[in-house]
Amino acid sequence: MRTAVTNATVLDTSSMTYTEGESIVIEDGVIVDVGNARVGDSDVTVDAAGRFVVPGLIDAHVHFRLATLDFRALAGWSEVEFGIAMARLATETVERGFTTVRDLGGEVNGLIRAIGRGATVGPRIVRAGLMMSQTGGHGDAQGGPRAVPDCACSLRSDWASIVADGPDAVLKASRHLLRDGSDFLKIHVSGGVATPSDPIDSVQYTPAEIRAAVTEATHRGTYVAAHAYLPEAIAMAVSEGVTTIEHGNLIDDANARLVADSDAVMVPTLVTYKAMNVVGTSLGLPRTNLEKNTVVYESGLSSLEMATSAGITLGFGTDLIGETQRMQNQELAIRAEVERPESVLHSMWVVNARLCRQEGRIGVIAPGAHGDLVISQVDPLKDLVGFADHERAITHVIQSGNVMVDRSEDH
Repeated sequence: MRTAVTNATVLDTSSMTYTEGESIVIEDGVIVDVGNARVGDSDVTVDAAGRFVVPGLIDAHVHFRLATLDFRALAGWSEVEFGIAMARLATETVERGFTTVRDLGGEVNGLIRAIGRGATVGPRIVRAGLMMSQTGGHGDAQGGPRAVPDCACSLRSDWASIVADGPDAVLKASRHLLRDGSDFLKIHVSGGVATPSDPIDSVQYTPAEIRAAVTEATHRGTYVAAHAYLPEAIAMAVSEGVTTIEHGNLIDDANARLVADSDAVMVPTLVTYKAMNVVGTSLGLPRTNLEKNTVVYESGLSSLEMATSAGITLGFGTDLIGETQRMQNQELAIRAEVERPESVLHSMWVVNARLCRQEGRIGVIAPGAHGDLVISQVDPLKDLVGFADHERAITHVIQSGNVMVDRSEDH
């Protein structure tokens, strides 16, 4: 299949500058020519005159398996219910312009296969697979009393996480996940909002346990991402070789400098806390979870200011759950309260491409890249808040050369 986009004002994400009047040719899902391209006989031609053409958007922190904020209902869902909900969320993700995502935890192999077969629409998914957690940690979502295991080597798992205690168990869990296709590993080193039994200010896992995961990931040519809020947890994770700090809302100045000096990447996810404040109560999120959310929500922008001031490399993520994923594009507007548009867009296209280990394939409009394009009537470099209003701003979403969204008649 051959798709052409003509009369395009094309963004170069390496320099954050535009070139006007260009044509883009996509063949069999891959960009083959940009510039004064010979359009020739194309199966599909999109005239982008007067609009801005940018790469498909990239979200470096999603959870398709967490398909609703109603966690009590989620615990009783069948695989059929999960599949229907996840397919809908994946389709809506593409409709908002996100053509690649990095899934930070939960069983999504079936969704990836369904997208690959064309059974549903969805983004390209780079996945962690099941999250790793200590007993009583952020990934330990099973409530109520449990029998004490016979040995420390015992592992528990469900559709979201593996509970592994001790370096040997973490090593075994890491190998299991990488065998099953995880592109990278995800661990939890501090408390979180969504789980019932871990205080937000708790430090989780030990240096030896973190080191076990990092060692195994390194042996397989990949890396470890760590859910972390507390300064102590962030420092421990970075010191043991973790590549990304997810969230980081409670970071302090000293540890912001530590992260910057280590070349680790921090992935803020500020919109999710706003979303939980808006819809959490109506969906039955327990009071304790809402209270934890308030703590990290109120520190979100200040942590972003510390990170930018210290020179931390930032990725772009959202961490939205279920019904709140409709707010995905609003992360752009929130980040714009602290950062310049070009900095936010660099995080999304350049840094995220590196985290997905697909540099040159996503986040750029160049020969050899996937044919993923967003056409907007709003210039994101001048009006990132307006660009975040995707239904008004985005007229077309093209994924692998296929026009997935065409709102041109609505504008």
